Amino acid sequence: MAFNKNYAGIPDKYARIDEAKVVLIPVPYDGTSSWQKGADKGPQAFLEASENMELFDIETRTEVYKKGIYLAPPVSEKSSPEKMVEAVHKTTKNYLKQEKFVTIFGGEHSVSIGTIRAFHEHYPELTVVQIDAHADLRPSYEGSACNHACAVHEASKKGNLIQVGIRSMDESELEYMDENRVYFAHDLYEDWADDAVGQMTPNVFITIDLDAFDPSILPSTGTPEPGGLFWYETLEFLKEIFKKKNVVGFDIVELCPNEVDKSSDFLAAKLYYKMLSYKFKYENGSEEEEE
Repeated sequence: MAFNKNYAGIPDKYARIDEAKVVLIPVPYDGTSSWQKGADKGPQAFLEASENMELFDIETRTEVYKKGIYLAPPVSEKSSPEKMVEAVHKTTKNYLKQEKFVTIFGGEHSVSIGTIRAFHEHYPELTVVQIDAHADLRPSYEGSACNHACAVHEASKKGNLIQVGIRSMDESELEYMDENRVYFAHDLYEDWADDAVGQMTPNVFITIDLDAFDPSILPSTGTPEPGGLFWYETLEFLKEIFKKKNVVGFDIVELCPNEVDKSSDFLAAKLYYKMLSYKFKYENGSEEEEE
């Protein structure tokens, strides 16, 4: 699968690797999903929706694409989950070494094993913030430690993992879960977001499984769960992280596009662009002036 156009149709001068501050890596992989298939089509649907999005962000009063967004060649390794994770890890690390702000769009959540591994190697004392309906803490599932159900098991062993929006898990995952750092969807009290941010180290990586959102606003995902997060509460939480911490990168996964209803694709596109807008608005703990 090749993505030949610039991200969101931006002019070439903002899309070149040598000028861009941001790298976007598509990973069209759907090798281990256990219910609805189609997450491999997520990156293409996300990019098509992005082309139809207004590029002026009203809230931050910025046009963040002018920081430069390079659309990398997709990671196309599909021979096994382990080989895919290895390829994602290698590709992510390559762009991190070039001092880019690296972002990834999946694909199923197993791609995050490779991305998080690369960020852990590059940034000391990293916090991983997982926004997700599912705990994804199994050490292995269906014969592989690189299954989507194992997306953050490795992260839970390596450092500080904070989980938000969780509302589905297997009892066996309790063994690997630090419930003091889990914000279950059914129990989001008034100051939960402040408490979560207070538990984060200075460097933060964010992984967002789109099934974290309530199916009423994002139905197109492989394993939708009722009782999820909504748009503005999620943005408020993300904004606080970007304001108070150094977000070093993020990934978004599990868009399973629907041919009839494109609203989920567009939400994913807006979410990605909004996160970039926050990153460069609040970089270094202060509001940065738009060029």
